[in-house]
Amino acid sequence: MSRWPVALLVPLLVAGCGGLGPSAADRPGTLTTTGFGLPDEHATARVAVFKGRHPEVDLRINEGALDEQQFLSAVAAGDPPDLVYADRRKLGGYAARGAVQDLGPCLRRQNVDLGGFREAAVRQVTYEGTVYGVPDFFTVRVLVLNNPVLREAGITSLSTTDWDALAVNAGKLAQTDGGKVRRIGFDPRMPEFVALWAKANGVDLVDAQPHLDDPRVVDAVRYTADLVAAQGGWASFKAFRDTFDSFGANNELVTGQVAAMAIDSWYVNTIAANSPDADVTIVPFTDREGAPLTEAGGQAWAIPQGARHPDLACEFIATMTAADTWVTAAKARRDALAKKGKPYSGTFTANREADERIFAEVYDPRGIRVLEQGVRVVQSVQDKAFALPPNPAASDLVRSWESAVTRVLLGRQRAEESMAQAQREANRAITRVGGR
Repeated sequence: MSRWPVALLVPLLVAGCGGLGPSAADRPGTLTTTGFGLPDEHATARVAVFKGRHPEVDLRINEGALDEQQFLSAVAAGDPPDLVYADRRKLGGYAARGAVQDLGPCLRRQNVDLGGFREAAVRQVTYEGTVYGVPDFFTVRVLVLNNPVLREAGITSLSTTDWDALAVNAGKLAQTDGGKVRRIGFDPRMPEFVALWAKANGVDLVDAQPHLDDPRVVDAVRYTADLVAAQGGWASFKAFRDTFDSFGANNELVTGQVAAMAIDSWYVNTIAANSPDADVTIVPFTDREGAPLTEAGGQAWAIPQGARHPDLACEFIATMTAADTWVTAAKARRDALAKKGKPYSGTFTANREADERIFAEVYDPRGIRVLEQGVRVVQSVQDKAFALPPNPAASDLVRSWESAVTRVLLGRQRAEESMAQAQREANRAITRVGGR
């Protein structure tokens, strides 16, 4: 296995991202985290379970998105937090750099069996045969169809199977006026969903090596960029999309600003909570042969190399991802939403037992059609999901392909040129971190 020494992670060593300083972090009863927040009961209720078991622990949560550079710098400086909460796609890169610990001994001590977790998520936290993280949430990608808009255009169905037909329908559904976008006919959700579109076209964006310049990837990038160009062009398209009240009652589906879109599964919950009467249908994304296809995503917990309290951190991870804890959090979330008169749309985790219990014991759709129908679709594709595998240069790879797709969307480069450039960048990144 090829790894960088921790001392060479970054050229400049800075203070730990736990924000405590060595004296506070060294205290036996202190546990520090980074990359994790407390936005709702899914977080607060699970943290409360741990605190209930360990009231003596001074748990310090450094809220906010993970600052990757700061995290790696803290590890290199020997002043890391005890826990890191990270995008699973990037965990392989941290493992390759020696920035996170092998969790095998931890999981055995805590009797955590990853065989009960979803396979796609477990693959993402396993680098060169060693487990470096425990998966947390589990999202998939689906399509949302805005039925009134489709009916108005005389379109009875829409899918990603026939790309020619999809382009024709997107053109019928889109509305532009003087160069301004008034309605998006179909949003392919690029550059974020490039791996999904590539897979639909028969190729993995990344397996043991990146394939960013594969003709099938290029074809997928060109096709989706053409979809956007035909609907006003990326600048107008994105500017219009940025005006959406996506988390409010007047979201883009209610207002008719979008006819159909690819989206992460958590948006089903958002629709149900904010516009339960919206006439929309959730359908699976499909490959070009018509088979359901989806990409899995989510976060994972890991213990940084050099963490001061690894045993306590291990117990925290085991507690946060246990089925009983998830069910407790689901009940807390359901009850909080009920006080606001809103449905509880379920919680999708990487722990299969947790999901089974949540949807059997806690799920409360309140007869909302989009929720009942959408949840069934999400559940039907969860175990069919693929996930980007761990890679020693994961963060650099993501930046390379997203930048490349954006250049094509903006019309600055042709798809062939831009993805070839991304492939060269990816190869250099892998060489830098000692990848094979």
